[in-house]
Amino acid sequence: MLNEDSMIQGAAPDIKYSSFSSGKWASASTAVPKEMALTIYIDNTELVTILCTPTKLNCLVLGFLYSEGIISSMSDVASMRVCEEDSLADIRLSKPGYTPPTRRTLASGCGGGVSFATEVQKVESQVTVKPEEVFSLMKQLNERAELYRFSGGVHTSALCNNSNVLVVAEDIGRHNTLDKIMGECLLSRLPTEDKLLLTTGRISSEMLSKVARMRTPIIVSRSSPTDRSISLAEKSGITLIGYVRGNRLSVYSHAERLAPP
Repeated sequence: MLNEDSMIQGAAPDIKYSSFSSGKWASASTAVPKEMALTIYIDNTELVTILCTPTKLNCLVLGFLYSEGIISSMSDVASMRVCEEDSLADIRLSKPGYTPPTRRTLASGCGGGVSFATEVQKVESQVTVKPEEVFSLMKQLNERAELYRFSGGVHTSALCNNSNVLVVAEDIGRHNTLDKIMGECLLSRLPTEDKLLLTTGRISSEMLSKVARMRTPIIVSRSSPTDRSISLAEKSGITLIGYVRGNRLSVYSHAERLAPP
C-alpha cells in the first residue's frame, strides 16, 4: 500500500485496481504517472497545448520555446507565469509582435507533442566518447529514473558529460524530457554544447531536431532510431547511438566520435 510519505513528484499514488492471476481476482493499489494538458500562451495568443507530466513545467515551457526557435535565450522572455492549477503558461516576449506559425507537425508517440520547426541545424564538435563511458552513463540514467521506478509509464532523459549525469528529466512524452532539460539549462546557464544526451525512448525525427537545436553532438538511446532520424543525424553531424543494452550498442551515424577503446 502506497501512502503520502512514499509519494514522488509526478506520480499519483494509491490508485485502486483489480488484478487477475492464476485464476483468482484480487484488489490492490499502485502508483501511476500524472498527466495534464498544459496550454501555452504567448503575448495573450494561444500557441499550443502539450500533454505532459506536471514536473519542471517552467523548464518544459522554456525548452519548448527554445527548441521551436521562438526564443534563443532568457533575454527574449520578459515574463513567465506557469500555473499548474489553471493548466496554463503565460509568456510575454521582450519584443512585441510575435505571430504564431501556421504550419505544425504532430510529433510521434505519446505525450501529444507538436513541432513548428522545419529546419535542422548543423552541429560541430570535437567531442568523442568511449563505449565504456556510454555504458556507464546509461547505468547512471537508469539509477536516476526515480519516477519510472516508482510508477512506470514515463520516459527519462539526461544531459551528460563523458563521466557524469548533469540534468535529468522524466515525462510521459519523450520529447518533453528534452524540452525540460533545455529549459533547465537555460535557467541555470548550463551549456548544452559538447555534451551527450541520453534517453530511454525511441529517437524519431522531432527528437533529433531538438538535439540539433541544443547543439548537442551525441544522442544515445536504449531503444531504436527511425530511418528519418538517422538521415537527419547524418546530415546535421550528430552521432546517433541506439540499442544500448548491457555492454552492447549500435552506432548509426558519425561513428568517428566513438574513441577507440
